[in-house]
Amino acid sequence: MLVGYSSSSEEEDSEAAAGLNSCSRKCQEEDDDNDLCPVRKKPKTEEQDIKTRLPLPGCLLAMFPDEVDTQTEDSSLHGGRVRSFKHERGNWATYVYLPYHPEEEFRELLEELLSAARAHGVDLTPQEEFHLSLSQTVVLRHHWIQPFTQSLRADLAHCKRFVCSAGKLKVYCNAEGTRTFLGMEVYTGHAQLLDLVQVVDRTMMEFRLETFYKEPSFHVSLAWCVGDLTAQMKGCLQELQRVVDEHEEGPFRLRLDGVELRCRTGNKTFRFPLET
Repeated sequence: MLVGYSSSSEEEDSEAAAGLNSCSRKCQEEDDDNDLCPVRKKPKTEEQDIKTRLPLPGCLLAMFPDEVDTQTEDSSLHGGRVRSFKHERGNWATYVYLPYHPEEEFRELLEELLSAARAHGVDLTPQEEFHLSLSQTVVLRHHWIQPFTQSLRADLAHCKRFVCSAGKLKVYCNAEGTRTFLGMEVYTGHAQLLDLVQVVDRTMMEFRLETFYKEPSFHVSLAWCVGDLTAQMKGCLQELQRVVDEHEEGPFRLRLDGVELRCRTGNKTFRFPLET
């Protein structure tokens, strides 16, 4: 439950009022001190002209920042990617995941997959990092981060380590139809992943955030392209799967060692080791 947390608007109003009172008292103290100085008083019109040129105190400027940084909304700066929700200061995009640390064999396979996709007219961009999602991407207010991660840590403290494997390629498209992904779906460790999702969902419900999908397809996203190219990618999926199954050293199987979960919120990453 969110008992004990005020709404963002109420908190910002109280902070603004406190800041204004603080600035007013400071200005009054400075005026009182100046009255004691034996300096010739300036004409009223000159005083008003100086006051109009003075910059606003920093405490006031900090209380009313721009709501949106226009650069964060420019898709050309992010490879054509479009945000699923509008970026606002004080809102932190947050998700929970199981990290995957790729080996050289995986990177070689990925290059072969990208080349095969290009031969079918699909230009894919490899993921910058690889992971298996255990939550949807939700929005946290900044003052929720600490209690949210504390709740996750407490709930995950007794979850056991495990291993899961992936090997079947699958095509995914986001709800907005702005990006299409080539992923590798998990075929072992599914039960353990469902247990972890239930634990993560408890924290999500505590903070009234969206829970994970009811019938999740656990996977590691390998690469993506802009727009809904589901049909084109499915058209060459069989050939891409052949690249995986006929790899040099036999069928490639992606292995994830479930030793810790992570939570990414904005530019911060929190780690939650699982029990041995």
